[in-house]
Amino acid sequence: MTAAQHWISAFLEALSADLGASGNTLLAYGRDLRQFDDWRQAQGLRFETLAQGDIEAYLVACDAGGLSRATRARRLSAIRQLFRFAFEEGWRADNPALRLRGPGGGGKLPGTLSEAEVAALLKAARAHGRTGAERLRTACLIELIYATGLRVSELVSLPVAAVRGNPRMVLVTGKGGRERMVPLSPPAREALIAWLAERDRAEARAREGGKPASRFLFPSGGKSGCLTRQFFFQLVKSVALEAGVNPARVTPHVLRHAFATHLLAHGADLRTIQALLGHASLTTTEIYTHVMEERLRELVETRHPLVRRTDRDGGRALRRGDKVPE
Repeated sequence: MTAAQHWISAFLEALSADLGASGNTLLAYGRDLRQFDDWRQAQGLRFETLAQGDIEAYLVACDAGGLSRATRARRLSAIRQLFRFAFEEGWRADNPALRLRGPGGGGKLPGTLSEAEVAALLKAARAHGRTGAERLRTACLIELIYATGLRVSELVSLPVAAVRGNPRMVLVTGKGGRERMVPLSPPAREALIAWLAERDRAEARAREGGKPASRFLFPSGGKSGCLTRQFFFQLVKSVALEAGVNPARVTPHVLRHAFATHLLAHGADLRTIQALLGHASLTTTEIYTHVMEERLRELVETRHPLVRRTDRDGGRALRRGDKVPE
């Protein structure tokens, strides 16, 4: 398998596990990326050293080939996501597609959940499972992902050593081997303590039976030794169904975005969100700027003296939608 094939295969796997992409979406992305790879090979270029100009040349070739605006925009979207994935995985030191803009380009904030919907999910998680151990594990998983904004791969592979001693902060190793500290909320710490006690009891019984100890917080009997991203994806869907939230709107990735969106709505700044999410570039975090814009507008409309002032001649205070005098 070539490096390009490996990148595309790993990207599609992550797209399926982290975002729950449908089969048709995966086929479309795979087809677009393979066509881009065919063009790359014909030009004698390597994925590891492709530059922004090379990708622009491909888009020009697509235009010259008569591809529609929508098709060119879709192919650029697939290429941009692939190189962002490669950069975050540490396969490249830069992202040559970062500044490219195509037809209809621009960042789009993925769907998110309201605080009430997340509260319903957390409540349902505590009751989800056939056994007490499963319920404790589910509650811990959902509490942790919402409290920290971890990527699903970071969550399921979290080492148990990272959470020993009832920590208030957890050291996480993210994409590209980058480390960051994420704080734990009190509810997340409570769920973690409860699950850790149950996990350790199960591990003690396993050792008595001759099985080696697991290094993961969420161990499993599979090849990886920890829960898979696919398992957690399906678990989130099941919890959403029990919580009365449309499962089509709930994925691990959406919970990560809910974490960031709710923090911003309550006053956090983009730099803080960047650090907590583990984004290598602030550009990635800037998809959340519309949340800040909404909050700033609300602050001006409710706190600015001009808005609160009543006209001395008996006029009313300015309200939302009124034109402010110049």
